Amino acid sequence: MTSTAELVYLDHALIVVNKPAGLLAVPGRGPDKADCLSARLQAIHPDAQIVHRLDMATSGLILLARGAEAQRRMSVAFAERRVAKTYIAVVDGLPATDAGEIDLPLSADWPNRPRQKVDVLLGKPSCTRWQVLARDPIRGQTRLSLQPVTGRSHQLRLHLSAIGHAILGDRLYASAAVAGTAPRLLLHASRLQFDHPDHGQTLDLASAPPF
Repeated sequence: MTSTAELVYLDHALIVVNKPAGLLAVPGRGPDKADCLSARLQAIHPDAQIVHRLDMATSGLILLARGAEAQRRMSVAFAERRVAKTYIAVVDGLPATDAGEIDLPLSADWPNRPRQKVDVLLGKPSCTRWQVLARDPIRGQTRLSLQPVTGRSHQLRLHLSAIGHAILGDRLYASAAVAGTAPRLLLHASRLQFDHPDHGQTLDLASAPPF
C-alpha cells in the first residue's frame, strides 16, 4: 500500500482505502493529472477497478472492486442505493435545527465546469440528509454528519452552500472568507456499509476525519 492512502480492507473481491485530500480518484485530462488513487492501487493490485469516486479535495473511504464481475455487482449495489455512506463536514454558521433534509435538483454548470448548480427545471433529483454533531458558537461553525441519498457530483458541497452553510475550505462553492477558513476542504467520507458481493456478510467500515 502507498504511504498516502491507508489500506482499510482487502480481500479477493474488494479493496477499501482511505484517500487523502488532494489526490485524484481517477486520472484527469493531461499527463500532469495521471497520478491518482486508482493508478497507484493498480500498480500493486492490477485487477483493482474504481466503483465510485470522491472529489480530489475530499478525503476518506473509497471502494474498489477486484475484477469486472465484482465491479459490476458493487456498481449495481450503489445504483440501487444498497450502500450506506456517511460523511463528516465542518460548515459555516449555526443551523437552526438539529437535523434536516436538502432536496434540490442539480445539474452541470457547463460554462463554469467543474461547478454544478441547482437547477429546478433540468436538474437530476438530489437528496442529502444531515445531522448536527457539535456546534461552536464562538467560531460560528458546526460539525455535521451527512448521508447522501443520491450521489450527484459535488452534491454535498453544493447542497450545503445552497442552504447557507458552506463547507469550510470549499473553494468552489463557499465565499472567499469561508474558503480561506481552512487549508483544505473539511469533508471526509467516514463510513461505508454494504453487503459483500460474494458471501453477503455486512461490512461496516469507518474512518475518523483528520480534522
